[in-house]
Amino acid sequence: MGKLSHYIPVGKEKLRCGYTTGTCAAAAAGGAAERLLSGVWPDTLRILTPAGIPVEAEPEAREAGPDWAFCGVRKDGGDDPDQTDGILVCARVRRLETPGIVIDGGEGVGRVTLPGLNQPVGAAAINDVPRQMIRRQLEEALARHGALCGLSAIISVPGGEALARKTFNPRLGIQGGISILGTSGIVRPMSEEALIQSLYLEQDSLYARGVRDLLVTPGNYGEDFSREVLGLRLNKWALCSNYVGAAIDHAAGLGFHSFLLVGHLGKLVKVAGGAMNTHSKTADGRRETLAAHTAMAGGSRALVQKVFDSPTTDAAVAALREAELHEPVLASIAVALEENLRHRAGEMEIGALFFSNQYGILGKTPGADRLLSLHR
Repeated sequence: MGKLSHYIPVGKEKLRCGYTTGTCAAAAAGGAAERLLSGVWPDTLRILTPAGIPVEAEPEAREAGPDWAFCGVRKDGGDDPDQTDGILVCARVRRLETPGIVIDGGEGVGRVTLPGLNQPVGAAAINDVPRQMIRRQLEEALARHGALCGLSAIISVPGGEALARKTFNPRLGIQGGISILGTSGIVRPMSEEALIQSLYLEQDSLYARGVRDLLVTPGNYGEDFSREVLGLRLNKWALCSNYVGAAIDHAAGLGFHSFLLVGHLGKLVKVAGGAMNTHSKTADGRRETLAAHTAMAGGSRALVQKVFDSPTTDAAVAALREAELHEPVLASIAVALEENLRHRAGEMEIGALFFSNQYGILGKTPGADRLLSLHR
């Protein structure tokens, strides 16, 4: 696929956009349909994305038979660090005796096995907008050539099953391959929105399965600690990455009864300081929050300075333990954490536990023990 010369500002840079797997699938389907109905391969595949940005692609892996044609389009993720960049998305288009369009997934395209996702259980993981894009390409080809038959398009991704193991798909209940995605047809580099939407999908899937009490961790540390140290079951568990506030908002909006957040002190001390997006480019405040609570607990000026200068939260805890002030400081942080979480969660019951790998459990909000019992 040719490179798209469309750039957007991201911070101080301008980064190049790419194409979604949905755009690739639609372009491949359009190319295969054109070959099937006209007998001639197009040199260039042209498609207008839902974002209004035109895309030109080169057809690859071209094959054809009497009643079918097979075409592939290579994905270009632009400047986005995308697992699917460079993969080949293919479409095998067949002629049908009766009018109509049939779209399904083949090799390397996942199947939905749990409710709550964009497609029903049993369907290929080809989302609504890509399905509409594929359908439009096939219908336009039929109209262009005055064909009265129907068309079937089977979308495949060579190597898609192995690639899917590196994505959220297996945890979401999409088995056997990747998803064909995209609402705009365009990949916007460093898309925070795309990551947040993938985190929302985990909550959606759990809610659709009847889960009402949610266990949430920012990442692998919290997951491992929940399983190995706290002995929690992870059948009601979802990630929130850095997006604590967004995760709480989505869970409350869905109607979850409770939300238990388990995370490393380095993350949750930021939340105690009022940061609901804990990414370092957005907020830090770890040392300021720890130093402020040390001062409120009666720490000396020298101790406050030592905590403030600590390179890690573990080092700050070590300084507090040496001064025998860790318990009141961590309890004070738990109170602040509770206040911020409750303010964000509204009517949804919420609690949190924070820990460090070196010292284990460091603090809990008042309602955390009850919520922990729901996941043991």
